[in-house]
Amino acid sequence: MMNLEHSKTLQCLVNAFAGESQARNRYTFFSKVAKEEGYEQISDIFLVTAENEKEHAKLFYKQIPDSKHFQVNGTYPFSYGDTYSNLIAAASGEREEWEILYKEAAQIAKDEGFDEISRLFANIVEIEKRHSHRFETLAGLLKEGALFKKEEVTQWVCRKCGHTQIGKEAPCKCPVCDHPQGYFELFVEKF
Repeated sequence: MMNLEHSKTLQCLVNAFAGESQARNRYTFFSKVAKEEGYEQISDIFLVTAENEKEHAKLFYKQIPDSKHFQVNGTYPFSYGDTYSNLIAAASGEREEWEILYKEAAQIAKDEGFDEISRLFANIVEIEKRHSHRFETLAGLLKEGALFKKEEVTQWVCRKCGHTQIGKEAPCKCPVCDHPQGYFELFVEKF
């Protein structure tokens, strides 16, 4: 096996750490925008995803040798807009990670004999794939005006007080606590 300090794998780890760290901050910023626009669930999804990215950064960071200075090589997305634009940007960034960057990194690590690091990249590919799909789905629902409207009767829950209501559409405001529609989400209990 090759020495990690003289490998392409190390550069992949350094770049991935930087990318995940930046994604965490972007998603934290995007969460605030979604909250300001009244999309409570999307705001929380951005925050949960930010925590996922923090963990990914930590996992990559722990693979990098101690007490070294490394150059970060890469381009990273910079965008900041409304919630819809932020969802599109997030989906695009996640897609690039799982379709290109981390698949290539997994192969490089495997070729250089770093099987554990290769598995780490491969496992994170699957997570980023889910992130990308989730952001794409939310963007589509937002664009179609279907975030709070469904074709079929469903159950909605107010994220603030817990009131549930059955219908094709979330109420414009909660009849119990008066919070706006943005506090409603589909009620799903799977244990």
